[in-house]
Amino acid sequence: MKTRLRLLFLLLFSTSLIIAQQPKKPTASDIHESIKKLNFLGSVLYVAAHPDDENTRLISYMSNEVKARTAYLSLTRGDGGQNLIGPEIRELLGVIRTQELLAARRTDGGEQRFTRANDFGYSKHPDETLAIWNKEQVLSDVVLAIRQFKPDVIINRFNHRNPGTTHGHHTSSAMLSIEAFDLVGNKNAYPNQLSMVDVWQPKRLFFNTGWWFYGSRENFEKADKSDLLQIDTGVYFPSNGLSNPEIAALSRSQHKSQGFGSTGRRGSQIEYIELIKGDLPSDKTNVFEGIDTSWNRIEGGNAIGDILYAVQNNFDFKNPSASIPELVRGYNAIQNLKDSHWKTLKTKEIKDIIAACAGLYLEATANTNHATAGSAVNLNLEVINRSDANITLLNIINPNGLSIEKNLALENNARFNFRETLEINKNEKVSTPYWLTKKGSLGMYSVDDKNLIGEPETPRALNIKFNLSIANIPISFTKPIVYKTNDPVKGEVYKPFEIIPEASAKISEKVIILDSDTQRDIEVIVKAGRDSLEGYVQLAHPNNWSVYPDKQKINISDKGQEQRLIFTVIPPKEQSEGLFTPMVHVGSNIYTKELIEIDYDHIPLQTVLLPSESKIVRLDIKKRGESIGYIEGAGDVVPESLRQIGYNVAVLKPEDITSENLKRFDAIVVGIRAYNTVEDLKFKQQLLFDYVAQGGNMIVQYNTSHRVKVDQIAPYDLKLSRDRVTDENADVRLLATNHEVLNFPNKITKNDFEGWTQERGLYFPNEWAPEFTSILSMNDNGESPKTGSLLVANHGKGHYIYTGLSFFREFPAGVSGAYRLFANMLSLGKNDINQTNQIKN
Repeated sequence: MKTRLRLLFLLLFSTSLIIAQQPKKPTASDIHESIKKLNFLGSVLYVAAHPDDENTRLISYMSNEVKARTAYLSLTRGDGGQNLIGPEIRELLGVIRTQELLAARRTDGGEQRFTRANDFGYSKHPDETLAIWNKEQVLSDVVLAIRQFKPDVIINRFNHRNPGTTHGHHTSSAMLSIEAFDLVGNKNAYPNQLSMVDVWQPKRLFFNTGWWFYGSRENFEKADKSDLLQIDTGVYFPSNGLSNPEIAALSRSQHKSQGFGSTGRRGSQIEYIELIKGDLPSDKTNVFEGIDTSWNRIEGGNAIGDILYAVQNNFDFKNPSASIPELVRGYNAIQNLKDSHWKTLKTKEIKDIIAACAGLYLEATANTNHATAGSAVNLNLEVINRSDANITLLNIINPNGLSIEKNLALENNARFNFRETLEINKNEKVSTPYWLTKKGSLGMYSVDDKNLIGEPETPRALNIKFNLSIANIPISFTKPIVYKTNDPVKGEVYKPFEIIPEASAKISEKVIILDSDTQRDIEVIVKAGRDSLEGYVQLAHPNNWSVYPDKQKINISDKGQEQRLIFTVIPPKEQSEGLFTPMVHVGSNIYTKELIEIDYDHIPLQTVLLPSESKIVRLDIKKRGESIGYIEGAGDVVPESLRQIGYNVAVLKPEDITSENLKRFDAIVVGIRAYNTVEDLKFKQQLLFDYVAQGGNMIVQYNTSHRVKVDQIAPYDLKLSRDRVTDENADVRLLATNHEVLNFPNKITKNDFEGWTQERGLYFPNEWAPEFTSILSMNDNGESPKTGSLLVANHGKGHYIYTGLSFFREFPAGVSGAYRLFANMLSLGKNDINQTNQIKN
């Protein structure tokens, strides 16, 4: 029974993350904890490079135990990582990981900030990182974040003193943080920011160290710890029945796209932070020693403290509304503060507490989750006061500034619903992540609106303002318009209310491969953002390609409906490639963007508007064999890509892997990180090896050495490493020049490695049995050659291939050489090489 209750708690906890748009419903314990935070005037900023870099134990401890305002500054949005939950990579993965960070912060009580730095992929040295990032812009963003947040204490996740020994982004984050520490208080540093923020000087900067930075626990025990603070983050919170590490694990587990599900711990857990700048506290457990974190730190705060400390000490858990009169007094006093920073922060905090004490529920829901600029939507406004507090609803202000007068006394537990119609401004901007509205560079996102820099997501533009009188003091609350529906399984489900264009379009396939100059039909899908959409569609295309017909009419009656159109593409006779873009003409407007929805249970629904482009490649490619079995791993689009070059691909679940079933396939391909993520493959591995021995062809794509589910990755000894080549333009040397895989049915040359994206490959083996032949050699600048990117072994009558080359990145980018090489890998053993002068390797 206890297990079932625990599972129920976790289910309810995770569900609360799904409905992030829903108004909070705090308990009396939650309210009391918020009052404690209200009475703590100190801030901590944690700094690292990527989503999932942050130490959730320390963030949760600072927020929930110390009661400090705590934020995580992630320099990037994690666009360059892998995705274990779906096919999204690059910008769309960055959107997912941004929302996962926000889900983590909702769990551990922190806030979230970013810079404009783009995670371009793994970097081996900060010199490379800062050359690809615009160092001055990223440093400016770090300075801005500090000036905005005004932390007393900064904590870096990574060490600034060991460049080249870890991810270049990691070291760069620490280096920039340290440089920014010395600039933020200087008016001559980035003076253009001073129209928005004031200068600020943090008191201390720490490095969140641990034994792993010393190489071993033994080295750490021997190390000089005179500059280290020791913090026991293993505290237990009776108010919610969780230890701090358990909360941290729940927070960490929101990074689902990276496979960071974490099990909570109980008991003492020590964190170490090393002083890098500032004065060292004599109390080695208190980062705020010597910093006034009471109301006395600000002019006029003493009187406010007298009111609010009494509210904290006299709080009635059975009747939180008893605190409202004094809270309103405190609110009124806060409005007279001269310090605008603390005035803004504490006004928001105390308003939320007053609403919670009153059981005040304010909500604005639309009858749809999508609408276009210039259209009208129906709204339902719900207002209820669940206390005896003296509250009057004065008026409601809609997004257009229109005041709807009410002057309605809100009696205890009397629910009021108002129906209103909102005419959306015809100039309202579409909803999309602000950092994706303009094309950036490899290392930086471009953001024109400087007020948005650092924001975790695009602020909601359409809000309802509820003006109330509480205890005879006017207090306003602003709520975003949301969409609410009932799901028969999940129950009440909230989605963001989004503004979308009246038309969007996409080609059904992002990459289309043509292996001859034969014409090909392609499908264009047009989606209506409003009712009664009429117009026509054309395809923008390279000059040496032909498209028929030139244009086609669209006529879509209902919003949300799609119309599918077929265009015939005639490729040139020679190898060529280009981008095709649908252009939807509606009146005088032309729409060239695709509307993408990202829908996972652990984050709110995301609507992203990106340029609609598909790469079409006239490729000189040959292949052998027809039928491919694909064992999915962490998620990629390799099966769809192989279908593009004419293979019949069947996706296999572990239960489909039987001796008889495997005989149907010319080759078996194992998806990326399948041996890290699919537990049941350990029971199927011998069947796959037997399939190879009987004449089959097996291709295994990259895995990491961490958490491998199988006993043997290959039929012969093979050891995975962290070797990788991050420069997508690194020289590739063909080692086994006479090997079948480089010659049949396509002749592979260095030209086939041109135009690769983000990297050459990752997690190459560095040791292998003599049965393997190393096909390629490559390395990043200044490093030794890496020869484990593509290994081929004969096993019985068949072939086993292990590759760390990043086909999962190259296929979606339409890289011709990647397709040709993979076709050769699939064709091994099926080429008639006896009729050639092939020299056996």
